[in-house]
Amino acid sequence: MSDVVRMLEGDGLAEKWAASHNYIHTSANFSRNNSKSHSTVALRREDNDHDQLSMLGMTMSMDDDDFDAHCMELSGKDGGLDAIQGAAIPSILIISCLFSISLFHSSAVSRTFSLLSFCRTMMPPLVSRGNLCTWFILLVFILQACNGFYLPGSYMHTYTTGDEIYAKVNSLTSIETELPFSYYSLPYCKPRGGIKKSAENLGELLMGDQIDNSPYRFRMNVNESVYLCTTPPLSEHEVKLLKQRTKDMYQVNMILDNLPAMRFTNQNGVKIQWTGYPVGYTPPGSNDDYIINHLKFRVLIHEYEGVGVEIIGTGEEGMGVISEADKTKASGYEIVGFEVVPCSVKYDPEKMAKLHLYDNITSVSCPRELDKSQVIREQERVSFTYEVEFVKSDIKWPSRWDAYLKMEGARVHWFSILNSLMVIFFLAGIVFIIFLRTVRRDLTRYEELDKEAQAQMNEELSGWKLVVGDVFREPNHPKLLCVMVGDGVQITGMAVVTIVFAALGFMSPASRGMLLTGMILLYLFLGIAAGYFGVRMWRTIKGSSEGWRSVSWSISCFFPGITFVILTLLNFILWGSKSTGAIPISLYFILFSLWFCISVPLTLLGGFLGTRAEPIQYPVRTNQIPREIPLANILHGFLFLALGLFRLEHFLSNFSSFSRAFGSEEFEWAVSATLYLGYSLIMAIAIMLSTGTIGFLSSFYFVHYLFSSVKID
Repeated sequence: MSDVVRMLEGDGLAEKWAASHNYIHTSANFSRNNSKSHSTVALRREDNDHDQLSMLGMTMSMDDDDFDAHCMELSGKDGGLDAIQGAAIPSILIISCLFSISLFHSSAVSRTFSLLSFCRTMMPPLVSRGNLCTWFILLVFILQACNGFYLPGSYMHTYTTGDEIYAKVNSLTSIETELPFSYYSLPYCKPRGGIKKSAENLGELLMGDQIDNSPYRFRMNVNESVYLCTTPPLSEHEVKLLKQRTKDMYQVNMILDNLPAMRFTNQNGVKIQWTGYPVGYTPPGSNDDYIINHLKFRVLIHEYEGVGVEIIGTGEEGMGVISEADKTKASGYEIVGFEVVPCSVKYDPEKMAKLHLYDNITSVSCPRELDKSQVIREQERVSFTYEVEFVKSDIKWPSRWDAYLKMEGARVHWFSILNSLMVIFFLAGIVFIIFLRTVRRDLTRYEELDKEAQAQMNEELSGWKLVVGDVFREPNHPKLLCVMVGDGVQITGMAVVTIVFAALGFMSPASRGMLLTGMILLYLFLGIAAGYFGVRMWRTIKGSSEGWRSVSWSISCFFPGITFVILTLLNFILWGSKSTGAIPISLYFILFSLWFCISVPLTLLGGFLGTRAEPIQYPVRTNQIPREIPLANILHGFLFLALGLFRLEHFLSNFSSFSRAFGSEEFEWAVSATLYLGYSLIMAIAIMLSTGTIGFLSSFYFVHYLFSSVKID
């Protein structure tokens, strides 16, 4: 063992590796205690960008006898040291590459600890396991290239006094229409340097979000009243647009440090919270509309003081503290709340036009008189201002989203919910007990008879035993059934996994678009389950695997194809309306790529696995001649009457709004209605496939169990 130690020291492998990777060799200590030999190499690197110190401790521990025996096995009695020397160089190079990848990001200390465990366990087998270890190392390479992220929201930001923070603006949305519009489609102040869009994920693009920068600047812990800009005289088109957005109750959605702006209103003595603020408002009894041009922001901040300790190394004794960081760098303020009070204030345009961006102005209060508010009228010049007040709060950063998730003034009708659940379970229990007693009675009578009596009874079948020879007969459209079952399994699995992930906090509202993005990705990867169940059902019905490729292709194209057709038609409407909800052409190519590069291959793979699975064996034989099923002569009058009343109520509730839209010659309601019907159709088809699949599979396995419990020839 001492020869090996001297070899490692003499060759200076640690120094060479450290120098090639900008590391400073600090120690190379070798000790021998209790008949065990330990080798520790400590390395550190100076990171000029982040002033962080990172260390790698590599420890190899092995008994002397085991080590010598291992060396002798590698290359014989005379070549053990040469084999170790030849294997040490590629081993250290591989470990250095892995460690370099792990330190590519400054927040990879935890990954370094994982690599230490890997090095300690894999170094001895590395010499003898050959290709297997090579493939494992390649897998580690891939895993190390992945980035971790904080759940459920974004990473915490701390600010010091005076730090500049710029708010962002999202699309204008309304509860009255389905059309989102860009913030800068209205005559608002634009930021310096022009409008810049923020990077958005797949879910945000599909939801119509368009997050842009804004001129609203906040300086941490600095209260101020600021002037933004004064618009040119409003044109006829701008006035019409502002009045239309005001009448449709569009909201401006502003974001600061990933928190949406929240405002509070009192309605009938109840405090109600909203996200965003309105474009304008129309006072009761007035024919004029007024624009919101002055905002009073209230930013809640929490003073954060860091621990000031940085863990940068490990050793034989476990985790150790090497240095203490500067506490002033870790301390600061966190934004834990963002509230806004919208106002309409009439300024003197000649006086305000002399000011410049971010000039301080006198604080104003929201006027209650209409003559002091800014009316929306042609040739009017609108001045935009805002005030900022920072308030210290005891709310901590992990709890800052609680204010957005709680329901103020709303009551959960637990009694009605429990009452409905009790009625449903009671009725379902009665039906189940009656059916179970009937089946058990018939099975008991059948098992008590001898063979001759059973044969005679088989000739006089009645009830559920009457269809014993036809219950597992092939349906008229078996391929369509298998396709719908496969798509239903895929949609149901997506819904269940999404609900589970959302319950665990992975689908936080802090991550905009994450819910829809996660659903799409889950749907794509669950194509393997759809192909498996659909093809296995096809094989069960047909008795062979012939035609499984066609079934798999149909499964992968049935529901996505319907969705794409509907979305394409709706997209033309959105493009014509110049809405941000329109899907860009580039996103179409991305969706098609995901569809045909992930979903289709996985569905074909699942179909292939379905051909290898054993088909479900029917417990009874199917007659060659199908039994004639009489037509039902009972009219479901109750369901028909309920459907008619529902349609009548829906028509009457929307008749007034339709008449008002026709009378004012405004046809945006038609666009919103078309979008609503299109999105509802997609949801209805998805729910139909999911619930139909659950009902069919549960009925199929129940009937299979029922007829497998009794032997009927």
